[in-house]
Amino acid sequence: MMSAIKVLLVRFVFFTVFLSSCAMADVSLPRLISDGVVLQRDSINIIWGWASPGEKVVVKFDDRVVATTVSSGEQWSISLPEQPAGGTHKIEIIGYNHITINNVIFGDVWLASGQSNMQLPMARVKVKYPQEFLQTNFANIRQFVVPGKYDFIATHNDVDSGHWQQLDRDTLKDFSAVAYFFAKNIHHQYQVPIGIINSSYGGSPAEAWMSEAALKQYPHYLEKIAKYRQTGYLDNLIASDKRRSDDWYHALNANDLGLVNVKKPWYQLDYDASHWSTIELPSFWQDQGIAVNNGAMWFKKAIELTQAEANLPATLSLGRIVDADIVYVNGIKVGNTTYQYPPRRYTVGENILKPGKNIITVRVISNSGKGGFVKEKPYFLQIGQRKIALQGQWQYNVGTPALPLAAPEFQSYGQPLGFYNAMLAPLLKTTIKGVIWYQGESNTNRPTEYQHLFPAMIQDWRKQFSQGDFPFIYVQLANFLKAKPQPVESNWAATRDAQRTALSEPNTAMVVAIDVGEWNDIHPLDKKSLGDRLALAARKLAYHDDIVYSGPLFTAMEVIGSEAIVTFVHCGSGLTHHGDKLAGFAIADKSGNFVWANAAIVNNKIKVWHPDITTPISVRYAWADNPVNANLFNEEGLPASPFQASINEQSLVAVQ
Repeated sequence: MMSAIKVLLVRFVFFTVFLSSCAMADVSLPRLISDGVVLQRDSINIIWGWASPGEKVVVKFDDRVVATTVSSGEQWSISLPEQPAGGTHKIEIIGYNHITINNVIFGDVWLASGQSNMQLPMARVKVKYPQEFLQTNFANIRQFVVPGKYDFIATHNDVDSGHWQQLDRDTLKDFSAVAYFFAKNIHHQYQVPIGIINSSYGGSPAEAWMSEAALKQYPHYLEKIAKYRQTGYLDNLIASDKRRSDDWYHALNANDLGLVNVKKPWYQLDYDASHWSTIELPSFWQDQGIAVNNGAMWFKKAIELTQAEANLPATLSLGRIVDADIVYVNGIKVGNTTYQYPPRRYTVGENILKPGKNIITVRVISNSGKGGFVKEKPYFLQIGQRKIALQGQWQYNVGTPALPLAAPEFQSYGQPLGFYNAMLAPLLKTTIKGVIWYQGESNTNRPTEYQHLFPAMIQDWRKQFSQGDFPFIYVQLANFLKAKPQPVESNWAATRDAQRTALSEPNTAMVVAIDVGEWNDIHPLDKKSLGDRLALAARKLAYHDDIVYSGPLFTAMEVIGSEAIVTFVHCGSGLTHHGDKLAGFAIADKSGNFVWANAAIVNNKIKVWHPDITTPISVRYAWADNPVNANLFNEEGLPASPFQASINEQSLVAVQ
């Protein structure tokens, strides 16, 4: 009996100790504070995390105790004393357990945010910058990619995943291209480590990055959020969208003659397509007189190769295709892309090509709007040093027509608040040097709202970070879409003007990009120019160099007789223009009808006039989706920002 009691007592004591140890939670850290972290030099940095209530937490820096604290609730934090640039260092966190953070360096921490043009990685622009992938390691340039996530309910205090990556040949492909060129430039200028926190998401509007408090002045967004918070509402919306999409694609595949109801699928090498019609590519097939608007279309092209060429590695470039594609070479699938924006670059594997005739087959799915191959993009097969052009005659056949796929009722990337809660809030305790921002495309349908929404977002971020008016440097929208022969209204231009007026916020700078875009690609490849221009602005705002960092910005206009005189700031060494003559200006009288104007540089101002306009009221510059004729720069090579300006008739100045 006594023996049994002893056994029970031992078990009770063991169980009690076990429960006690379970109650003592391990001290833990947010993922951003981890091996390889870059902390802001010459500043107080908050080191924080979680622990059991009342747990004693000791923080060591390079084996020296720098702080001791007690967990309040389940959180703790300490202030790490200022440190000069450099490293590497070690930080230890000691509670009921022991955490060591290795390879810590101090430098300048920049938050890179926005939508897809900030998110776009170096892998996408490798074709333009192959030399960057031959570089040696830059261990003092590092990036932390915040995983994409949204939440409409509550702010997050940590991200779901992520780690610090040192820049080297293997990791370069994952770096934000804009942020990479920015970081490389700043690192070269000041020889300090650079940490990039990349928190960006394709398609996101500015309101997605604003706190709930900041959105109170926009009740229509709060109403939308309130719906998403209703039990089951969002789940039902997402499920409905998925069913509709699944049904559309199921019907498409079930009715596509290239896949069903034939002895051989149309992609097979020995399929006889001699009866197919021909079409000139690249083009949208509706523009070629084909009545099918949406559905599945098939395209084929034959090329001839020698025995030697058939044994060489090959890459297939098919520009951009709207909307989705599956590509086969000699009946073997070599790649597919599910939406319209990425460039089509497919590797043709070994033993696929053969001497003689080779057949490229492309199945294109258009779910809404026009479908086809975007013009003025690269279309070729690269084999060794030979580049075989693929523009010209292709065969085609209709797989199946289809009604347009209805747009989803819920698009996670396009909603207010969600990314602030899940992707920005976890970063708010991080000490930063400043922000670089590239966004605006998703707000072009609401340029008037953006004029106050964007400055409100900047104010909100500064309030939430509690670090004063840190430098906020942003990219103005690049040129995009087809150029128009005459002056017209433009939401893209109006959004650029809204971005320009946000410069009224303190310690901000704007990078003009109307000379580096592509009419047929919302994701232009030239990210180096933008990274370098962001760095130039940072050198002024954050590092206080005495440099010309901006292109000309409109500041005032007066009308003297029949001429408008426009004044700029940031003229640098003087105003100039590229090309034969100054262009891109339009002028209007009180009718409001704009016409292309004559313009000339006079005493570092711009004189604008038109022989048929006797009393000018308004002037615009580069006011277009794609202002290809705009060519005003300063002598330092920085382009002038688009603008519009008007004057009251009462303010007209008589001819002197």
